[in-house]
Amino acid sequence: MSVLNFVFVSPNFPEAYRWFCIRLKENGVNVLGVGDARYEELHPDLQEALTEYYRVDSLEDYDEMVRALGHFTGRYGKIDWVESNNEYWLELDAALRTDFNITTGLKADEIVKYKSKQLMKEYFRAAGVPSARCTAVTSLEAALGFTAEVGYPVVVKPDNGVGATATYKLKSDDDVRYFFDHLPEEPYLMEEFVPGVVTTYDGVCNSKGEVLFAASHISPDSIMDMVNEGVPCCYYVDKEVPPEVEQAGRAVLKAFGATRRFFHLEFFRLTADKEGLGKTGDIVALEVNMRPAGGFTPDMLNFSQSVDVYQIWADMVAFDERRHTYEGGHSYCVYTGRRDRVHYALSTDALLECYGAHIRLFTRMPDALSGAMGNQVAIACFDTEAEVKDFVQTTFAQA
Repeated sequence: MSVLNFVFVSPNFPEAYRWFCIRLKENGVNVLGVGDARYEELHPDLQEALTEYYRVDSLEDYDEMVRALGHFTGRYGKIDWVESNNEYWLELDAALRTDFNITTGLKADEIVKYKSKQLMKEYFRAAGVPSARCTAVTSLEAALGFTAEVGYPVVVKPDNGVGATATYKLKSDDDVRYFFDHLPEEPYLMEEFVPGVVTTYDGVCNSKGEVLFAASHISPDSIMDMVNEGVPCCYYVDKEVPPEVEQAGRAVLKAFGATRRFFHLEFFRLTADKEGLGKTGDIVALEVNMRPAGGFTPDMLNFSQSVDVYQIWADMVAFDERRHTYEGGHSYCVYTGRRDRVHYALSTDALLECYGAHIRLFTRMPDALSGAMGNQVAIACFDTEAEVKDFVQTTFAQA
């Protein structure tokens, strides 16, 4: 069997993504990196994992990216994989696969169903999972007609956007009029508001769409409010995937025909009855992301489930199966992101002293992600949800 040639786009960001490259190399894959960072800025472990690194001035310059893959093709033969595992570069990945006839991932004509939040709803319907009613933002009159139908609040978001970026809650006709007075150029959607807690289905599937690993994490507070209002950022990985989340997640994956991917599916668990969507506790689809959850979530999955998701993904790439088994218990793994501008009751040293036995990672969030995720990261594991709640309250208590 010939060696796989894998081009990893932007392998240095986030920094933890070096582990994808390390595990690929350990599986015998020829790992070729392309990015805009200087080689000497790469983590030494990443340098060791890469057979070659091609620096471009900008990943946004498609001609440069084509030259990079042309260079790799000339030196190593046909490219078998192109992947970034990054939401921002999914369309770039797909375009390169199309132009270089790479069949192990989404092509350019397939990527829209994973990027358009409006189009996603067709697949949710096919999966039998309800989702919020929505309308394209076209005119003030149409928007006011929609709000008259579904009531306030409503949520407006880019049809093609990442997470809760540029997403807003409108609570009145005046809010809608203000939004139209400052209407962004990109296409926007307006959705009915869903009272719920965001609950995810995260994992890896192979070429047959079989789930090789799955876990779930929960965001008790609104991600939109974390981004827009600086609400403290916290979420936690559940010990086990709830059966109703597993059922909805697998149905959505099947409807989309997802294969050979790390996936991050977002759902609401209703916190109140919602006409047309369900009863309190029911699962409602939010959106689909064909990449790992952001920030340090892959590491949190490892801490919570006693696994190595980088290895599971690399095994999928190299062997199309899960080859490693793991021993160890499951725990709740919680993320807290404290903000530099806030004065907390406990200093970072005091927090470490108080919870040192539970802390798994204590570090800084890169500035590019800190707006939503906070600046100072503390990730800890606990046996009970009550301990998670106590940790969160103690971490965010202000002086």
